[in-house]
Amino acid sequence: MATFSYVARDQLGKIQQGTADAENEQILYRKLRERGLWVQSIERTRAGKAPEKKAAPGVKAEGKKKRIGKVKARDLTMFCRQFATMINAGVSLVRCLAVLEMQASAPSLKAVIREVQYSVEGGETLTRALSRFPHIFSNLFIGLVRAGEVGGVLDETLERLATFLEEDMKLKRKVKAAMTYPAIVMSLAVGIVIFLVTFIVPKFIQLFADFNLQMPAPTMFLISCSKFLTNPVNVIVLVVTIVVLSIAINRFRATKTGKAIWDKMMLKVPIIGKLNHMIALARFARTMSTLLVSGVPILQALETVAGAIDNDVISTAILDARSAVREGERLGDPLERSKLFPPMVIQMISVGEETGSLDAMLAKVADFYEAEVDAAVEALTSALEPMLIVFLGGVVGFIVVAMFLPLVKLIEGLSS
Repeated sequence: MATFSYVARDQLGKIQQGTADAENEQILYRKLRERGLWVQSIERTRAGKAPEKKAAPGVKAEGKKKRIGKVKARDLTMFCRQFATMINAGVSLVRCLAVLEMQASAPSLKAVIREVQYSVEGGETLTRALSRFPHIFSNLFIGLVRAGEVGGVLDETLERLATFLEEDMKLKRKVKAAMTYPAIVMSLAVGIVIFLVTFIVPKFIQLFADFNLQMPAPTMFLISCSKFLTNPVNVIVLVVTIVVLSIAINRFRATKTGKAIWDKMMLKVPIIGKLNHMIALARFARTMSTLLVSGVPILQALETVAGAIDNDVISTAILDARSAVREGERLGDPLERSKLFPPMVIQMISVGEETGSLDAMLAKVADFYEAEVDAAVEALTSALEPMLIVFLGGVVGFIVVAMFLPLVKLIEGLSS
């Protein structure tokens, strides 16, 4: 047990000060909240020392900006599901947030929910409270919650949001899983080559030098690589060059022009570019469908979708389409002019606009492209496995042949 002094406000707004014993600040905070007090600060008293001032859990200390880490998509999905269930059961918004804060296992999410609860208790809307954490709650998240609050269907929009997050996580997992095997094989290949060139090849070089052998071209190339990699100065220069280039590329991508150029290049890369394009189309269709079915106006939905697409070229095309729709055009026409959306997508959007079922048509487009992404990822994985094995075998085989060519000449000379 430790002794704490606290400052809190009661329901009438009067300041209450006192001391209490508790195991930690969190437990004391909850006890005070159960008594109907709004905790302002908690101070732990120590013998012989001035009180150590700490803000109440979730309360920002004056003069300091509280930093909250990232929250995993899986935790956000669970948050949405539980939130929707309690809202649907008729539980009040503040009590929902209090329960969610207790159930949250991630410290970052727990702190965010606590802050949101304080803001809602202070009279703010849920949308406004969530928008204070843009690095955790995306524009899509905020847009759907706003639509749910305005339309009185917050539970339904939270369910849709949870479903969207689950589908998005599933898509990302598939792509990451497909890239894991090639990355492991490439890492092993690089490690094996570096080991052979830096430890095995130098021993052969010394042997060749003792016999004064004339080296063939492959052996000379391998010896040059070995000498380069075994020189500490060259290794340092190589590492520094790679680091500088990586920083320069990241800085370039951080600029608006650089990101546009990079995203345009990524769409034109063979195989990978087509996969990135399909992923962007699936994300566009799924996000747009989720927003429209939740009652978000089309102009606001297009703006939110543009921010959710991680490709500046496609985002710009969507924003241009938004401007055209605002001027009275149909959505399909400006998207068709951008040349970034296939005819099938354009036709589905056109049919959806004519029949008043744009959200349903976009959902079908999303299902189609998500299936296409699955097939493309499987095909890419199946093709990469034998290619990487052949590559690794070719590199190791080249090293072996380059080392044994002089040995063959040496044996032939000794035999003659």
